[in-house]
Amino acid sequence: MAGYTIAVVGATGAVGQTTLRVLEERKFPVRELRCYASPRSEGKTVEFAGQPIRVERLTAEAFRGVELAFFSAGSAQSREFAPKAVAAGALVVDKSSAFRMDPEVPLVIPEVNAHALRGHRGIVAAPNCTTVVTVMGLAPLHRAARVRRVIAASYQAVSGAGVQGVEELRRQILAWARGEAMESAFFPHRIAFNLIPHIDRFAENGYTGEELKLVHEARKILEDETIRISPTTVRVPVFTAHSVAVTAETERKVTVAEARELFARFPGLRLWDDPAENRYPMPALVEGQDDCFVGRVREDLVWEHGLAFWIAGDQLRKGAATNGVQIAELLVGQRDR
Repeated sequence: MAGYTIAVVGATGAVGQTTLRVLEERKFPVRELRCYASPRSEGKTVEFAGQPIRVERLTAEAFRGVELAFFSAGSAQSREFAPKAVAAGALVVDKSSAFRMDPEVPLVIPEVNAHALRGHRGIVAAPNCTTVVTVMGLAPLHRAARVRRVIAASYQAVSGAGVQGVEELRRQILAWARGEAMESAFFPHRIAFNLIPHIDRFAENGYTGEELKLVHEARKILEDETIRISPTTVRVPVFTAHSVAVTAETERKVTVAEARELFARFPGLRLWDDPAENRYPMPALVEGQDDCFVGRVREDLVWEHGLAFWIAGDQLRKGAATNGVQIAELLVGQRDR
């Protein structure tokens, strides 16, 4: 039977569930599917291609015979088990932060730097979801005119924090509708009808881990450590899809018309920009889509060579699951040649 033996680690989480859906939608050649999760999820079932798949507990022996493994269970599990999967003969697509900044591990957005896969040693890292959405907009500008400085403010959906984030927002909205107190158990503050400018831990310089991921990962993907990036990440009361307000300075001036043409031609990016018709990217528009949508393209009022734009993408799909499956498609294509 044609196809590959696939393992999905973290199969019961939001990204794991979306990975299963994307594998099925893109008709990835799956011969055998193994699903793994934490001990508390052992024995549950997930659905793939209309069939229930039992979720097993992750062990060191789980990867015997596995050819391709998707990891979306967190950095601790990836650091412990991804090398074991490689040792067992599997290719690993890791969606955690465990290996992203390892110089020997490619950090890949297929539309941007697929060539980086040539140097992999069994593990390929997928970027942070906010990085993916932001870099999809920066990449065509960087190729055409070299991006020098970036200011980026992200507006990140609660599903980026996992199932618990989604449930917290839902509980608080329902409590508000009933006239009850909106209690916070997962986020540090109430998220319903509120914004929280704090994602991940604060570093000594006042930036959060989420913000610093955007800085370092964008530089690695764009292969330019000289790009200066000032990020702010904000959690917003939206269930799915991240949005980012970006201002980018380039070495030479890029006109609005040229930028729109660059965006429209870039694979995986959809220009959605007609302010007169109230046409611009929104989370409700991009949810469930694999493309990122870009609009509100305009000249910056501060930098002479600056452009401002607004970009949005479904962080469970292009920000995580779809990007991972695209990487896998390239990996198996390399292996089959």
